[in-house]
Amino acid sequence: MQATQTQSGEWRGRFPYNEIISLLDVNRTFNLAESTSQDLTVGELLDLAGLEPVRNLKLGYSQSAGAAALRDAIADTCNVPVAQIVTTQGTALGLFLLAYELCRPGDEAVLATPCFPPSRDCLVGAGATVREVRLSFENGYRLDLAQFEASLSPNTRLVSIASPQNPGGVQASRAEIDGLLALMARRCPDAILFIDETYREATFGDAAVAASFAGVDARIVTGSSVSKALGAPGLRTGWLTVADAGLRARLLVAKLNTVISGSVLDETLAATLLRNRERVLAPRRRLLADALDVVSGWCEGERGRVEWVRPDAGALCCVRLRADAFDEQAVARFWHVLPEYDLQLASGTWFGESSRVFRLGFGYLPLERLSPALSALSRAMDAAVA
Repeated sequence: MQATQTQSGEWRGRFPYNEIISLLDVNRTFNLAESTSQDLTVGELLDLAGLEPVRNLKLGYSQSAGAAALRDAIADTCNVPVAQIVTTQGTALGLFLLAYELCRPGDEAVLATPCFPPSRDCLVGAGATVREVRLSFENGYRLDLAQFEASLSPNTRLVSIASPQNPGGVQASRAEIDGLLALMARRCPDAILFIDETYREATFGDAAVAASFAGVDARIVTGSSVSKALGAPGLRTGWLTVADAGLRARLLVAKLNTVISGSVLDETLAATLLRNRERVLAPRRRLLADALDVVSGWCEGERGRVEWVRPDAGALCCVRLRADAFDEQAVARFWHVLPEYDLQLASGTWFGESSRVFRLGFGYLPLERLSPALSALSRAMDAAVA
């Protein structure tokens, strides 16, 4: 997709352009770029809901905070009172509304990177001055509290992280969150901590699901959606948990003035999906566990050429081309030859990482196509250094 530019080639959009938008337009045979699990079908969802409730649904406006049935289901998922739930069209819109409402000219948002590009760009679009805390591959993308302390200031209004992270799949511990909140109490006591929990329930096999950080502290706002773990990004249904009643009221007014309300059809189907989430998640978690084993085996077999950060959850991980195996020219050739092998990867540059790093999505392809895709990836690496 071509970016709209001026004659001088300068990008003039209010939101920064990011090549991740290409994922909406290209879907190659060996798509290792996508970070969702396999797409749920409408038929599968209607089997859970039954046709009659949908047939009789009136297509008026939804409630401002979201459909009651959906908010009830979200409250159960997050273990918070239903009054704290505000639905949004995806997690990214929730973060944008939060930033737009909290940040005025001169206010700062502190963001942990690498991150999902809209998590950064919606802050820019909302007018916040963004200060990035760059987490390192070498440290397994763990939260670096010393860097956060150096980045927080009295001008900080919003701190944004993800757990599990996108692109790395690394979760924050309760101790890390407590430490970050303590830093905020000293440096920016009125700031909000936003935690994107979109991949929280995308665990592997029988691994325990981490508890939501919703309700841990009144300064925490969490966001999530039905897009990733549940495989329904097309429903465009997400939510925020907001403990502070005043902030919640402001967000509802912001929502009214941007999208008015959610789609009653999408929210009805999303509520059904959440009420039946264990029936949907259980087989997906088994598939993710099997797929992670395949990826782990491939990384071990290619350990002379790549290194990786093993994810805690999510259908994604970060892999890096080793500097002793790929010089800068070989890295450039690697990206150039991928289409020849019908391969798709998500470049680390999209997320604020180097071009040596790529996000490898292992939940989107059927399991029987994952190994062939990784074999094609090995052949692409061969060609890059030939």
